Amino acid sequence: MKNELCAKSMEKSTVKNLKVQSQEEWTEVIEPHKPWWQLNLGELWRYRDLVVLLVRRDFVAQYKQTILGPLWHIITPLLSTLIYTIVFGNIARLPTDGIPPFLFYLCGTTFWSYFAKCLTSTADTFVANQHIFSKVYFPRLVMPVSQVISAGIGFAIQLGLFWLFALYAFVQGAPIHLSWAVSLFPLLVLLMIMLGLGMGIIVSAMTTKYHDLRHVVSFGVQLLMYATPVIYPLSMVPAKWQKWLLFNPLTSLMEAFRLAFLGEGFFDIYWFVYSALACLLVLIVGMIGFNRVEKVFVDTV
Repeated sequence: MKNELCAKSMEKSTVKNLKVQSQEEWTEVIEPHKPWWQLNLGELWRYRDLVVLLVRRDFVAQYKQTILGPLWHIITPLLSTLIYTIVFGNIARLPTDGIPPFLFYLCGTTFWSYFAKCLTSTADTFVANQHIFSKVYFPRLVMPVSQVISAGIGFAIQLGLFWLFALYAFVQGAPIHLSWAVSLFPLLVLLMIMLGLGMGIIVSAMTTKYHDLRHVVSFGVQLLMYATPVIYPLSMVPAKWQKWLLFNPLTSLMEAFRLAFLGEGFFDIYWFVYSALACLLVLIVGMIGFNRVEKVFVDTV
């Protein structure tokens, strides 16, 4: 009898140890389907090493077998700014609120280029990566996040270029200066990322069913640029039309960015809060839609 009790005790202990050991060895746990509105952001953090690898891959692949490499991050905004200065500054003679035209357009180009890159690069997530998504599992949100970070490298280079030109213009006596709004700079960048990422993943979720939306994105981004004070100041717009332009969340962000580093720009706390809430709402809607589509996109893409 005593031997039987000892045997049972040892058996229970062995089973318990096997359960503990199996729990320690498994890296993934199969669970019931969660509601489509529930976002598992902790899983995205666990795959942060994959995000780093994808960022490195994108950066290397982008400049592999090129002559100038990362210098294109400098050449592209300089050429765009030069064209804007000639066309809109010298020919059309659009006002720039007393800011040197070249610096005014370089400021707008730097800010806008990053937003446009975030939107266009994430808008093609499902269609461009369907061959990977159908074979390997990882949080699908890893792809758009890595693309936003990759675009951030170019933004950092262009921002440094803009600061160099602004410093040179200030030393030469240009009527520019830093303002209190420079303290909002990290928030401005974050809101810009939220809006670009949110809009991009909304489009990517829709392109799984309607592929022709991919061709509309680039055209839509160009139209959106003219609805944002990138090549003109908000003060140029008649007062009765300004509030309609301010419904675009990018308007307040662009003007605050210009106010921060050049000392001229529109800022209203109510419109700024509206822009922040709009960016947050777009990101939440985009992530919910993305989370819902990623479960079934292989059957529709």
